[in-house]
Amino acid sequence: MSHQARQQRLKEKVDARIEAATIETGILLVLTGNGKGKSTAAFGTVCRAVGHGQTAAVAQFIKGSWACGERDLLQSHGVPFAVMATGFTWDTQSRELDMAAAQKVWEEAKAWLKEPAINLVVLDELTYMLSYDYLNIDEVLDAIANRPALQHVVVTGRGAHRRLLEMADTVSEIRPVKHAFDAGIKAQLGLDY
Repeated sequence: MSHQARQQRLKEKVDARIEAATIETGILLVLTGNGKGKSTAAFGTVCRAVGHGQTAAVAQFIKGSWACGERDLLQSHGVPFAVMATGFTWDTQSRELDMAAAQKVWEEAKAWLKEPAINLVVLDELTYMLSYDYLNIDEVLDAIANRPALQHVVVTGRGAHRRLLEMADTVSEIRPVKHAFDAGIKAQLGLDY
């Protein structure tokens, strides 16, 4: 069989799958795993939405005390952020402080999850808030399940809860193969944050 014939057969299969996909609904995308790039992928999705004239909002759990190039750029394009701003949990070493900060960000995120005018909500590092029991998983899953029908949600973080994975429409697991930090190279402005 010629290359052209193989490609034509492939095209017909792909075209049939595209034609069969007729449901239009909001997607719950979970980006999890131990590899680098989960938040970066989520921010790329925000850029895509904003580039198409859509609205987005971002809740940042855990990493909020660092400089964030994506936040600086996206806020200048009208994307609201709710930021925990406490840093990593090993920095604060205060469960009570972390829980209060997480709850404050969650209250803003919950409001966004009720707002049909927001096309995309990113819950960056939410998985930690669930695994550390900083937020009630039933409340979080209920808010995500009852969001406006066409609203998309992206959740990032390692160790996504089984119930969140079951609820998700799409799950991508980022697997580490090699990381510069393991070789002693510090995080780089513009690449890592």
